Amino acid sequence: MAKQASSVSTRAASLRLLEIYADLAQRREHLLGSLLAGQPPKQWAHYPEDDAIDSESGFQWFYHSHAPEDRTGSGEHGHIHLFARRRLWSRSLRSAREIQFAKLLGDPAGDFNTRHLLGIGFDAKGLPTSLFTVNSWVTGDLMLSAQTTADLLGQLTVSTDNADVDAVVESLVRLYRKEIQALLDARDACLFGFQSCKVLADESLEILSELEINVDEKSASEL
Repeated sequence: MAKQASSVSTRAASLRLLEIYADLAQRREHLLGSLLAGQPPKQWAHYPEDDAIDSESGFQWFYHSHAPEDRTGSGEHGHIHLFARRRLWSRSLRSAREIQFAKLLGDPAGDFNTRHLLGIGFDAKGLPTSLFTVNSWVTGDLMLSAQTTADLLGQLTVSTDNADVDAVVESLVRLYRKEIQALLDARDACLFGFQSCKVLADESLEILSELEINVDEKSASEL
């Protein structure tokens, strides 16, 4: 029964993505058009400036672009960083899973209001091209274990002033649920392989796991 429900969920996510991009095409609009006010993004700037925050659901995101030299050989235009706000994860920090995870990472400390969940890369056409995870120094907060992160992503609903982007983020997370779990497991394996209490601050270690995606192909396999 659970397997059937999961299949329905991924199929619904596929259909929703197709509908979003079909509607954008009909309106002759770009997914990121209103977010960027029709202008090229300024490198490193957050869009929106104070992040897109859903105070009711507890999730938030922002879009930004790196300098071209940081994207050598990549067709990425920019990416979204997705976070969970404190009330979603504060209790889980007392769980045996998160206590053990923190010990493995050297018991990092810091009074942060977010935990980074996932990165989503986009090309210049506004189409998603990759899913990835990053080290904690990149986003300036901390992370949760792979399973807790996956559990939070399984609850993802986000409603901000950027409805199309919200819907794409939600749908992608549902459509690529299994792949995201594998990415998170690979992220943790990468971190633990360094066996250093300073691994989260190691600036030589930025992207921890990454997957190129093709939404058309993935959607076709689900429909």
